[in-house]
Amino acid sequence: MLIGIPKEIKNHEYRVGATPEGVEALVATGHTVRVEQNAGSRVGFPDEAYRSAGATIVTSAADVYAAELIIKVKEIQRSEFALLRRGQILYGYHHFAPDRPLLEAMLAANVACVAYETITDAAGHLPLLTPMSQIAGRLAPQVGAWALQMTNGGSGVLLGGVPGVLPANVLIIGGGTVGESAARIALGMGADVTVIDCSADRLAQLETAFDGRLKGVIAAPQTLRSLLPAQDLVIGAVLLPGARAPRLITRPDLKTMRPGSVIVDVAIDQGGIFETSRPTSHTEPLFVEEGVVHYCVPNMPSAVARTATLALTQATLPHALQIANLGLRGAVLADRHLAAGLQTCNGQITHAELARDLDLPYATPAQVLA
Repeated sequence: MLIGIPKEIKNHEYRVGATPEGVEALVATGHTVRVEQNAGSRVGFPDEAYRSAGATIVTSAADVYAAELIIKVKEIQRSEFALLRRGQILYGYHHFAPDRPLLEAMLAANVACVAYETITDAAGHLPLLTPMSQIAGRLAPQVGAWALQMTNGGSGVLLGGVPGVLPANVLIIGGGTVGESAARIALGMGADVTVIDCSADRLAQLETAFDGRLKGVIAAPQTLRSLLPAQDLVIGAVLLPGARAPRLITRPDLKTMRPGSVIVDVAIDQGGIFETSRPTSHTEPLFVEEGVVHYCVPNMPSAVARTATLALTQATLPHALQIANLGLRGAVLADRHLAAGLQTCNGQITHAELARDLDLPYATPAQVLA
């Protein structure tokens, strides 16, 4: 199979879809790999390393997108739409639920989109999303602490406080991978941390894991609203796989928070959990609504792109090999976990939650691939 690794063009996106080691594994199984010039150079993978691994370096995106299988990181950008061709396989993060025009463009292009964010494993987890969730969670208190600085519009609260001055109050909405990772860093920075989640068992696990240093609260709308006025930093960490993130915090809710408080909406790549959230970028990451500083960067892990690339490609390579070795039909029909990642194929939506969320027709992967 001819495989293409493009250079990412999303704002400040430095990750790359495959490392030289990953390319070597693909070439070793008989595949031809084209890598766009300088695709991995910013994260320490020069073109020569890819050549040594057996790839061909090409200078144009068109040469890369001539491939049958495209392995990338972030969703296709508008300027890349014209490069797509019928029957092509796009393997990467797609996040269609909050971006209906993007989804409609992929359906019209008749490409097969396999989404990292919905591939499952035997335990029901999302193994290709987990490493990026861990990174984004760890980054969230870090960028939140930065946003709290006065020069960024924040209230001037130091996350860990100092002797004689109380630390910041941090509320984490969602106790999954992002929430646990955020709690780990926020506690390490000395903050007073509360996690709100709908599962008492999960809260008990977190309280045990952190030796009782965080507070766990069962989620309920009124409980959440009652907590907001005292918070310095609120981190949105809720995920509904394949679907748009639930809107849990309204504009009136934000008005109860202290001016200069900060929200970091890690769920922004699925639409965000705050009514006022809208995607920002690493170039302009912050904006202020209702006196509250918002950080809503959808590709947070690119801030630490080398770590993120290494963590991501370890998780994505096995499925890339499956698709390349067996073809899309063979790979998807042989592996229900990979099938959970197929979101569009032959002009149809093949992910039930995505179709339901957008009220669009759904067909099973088996039906479409038959």
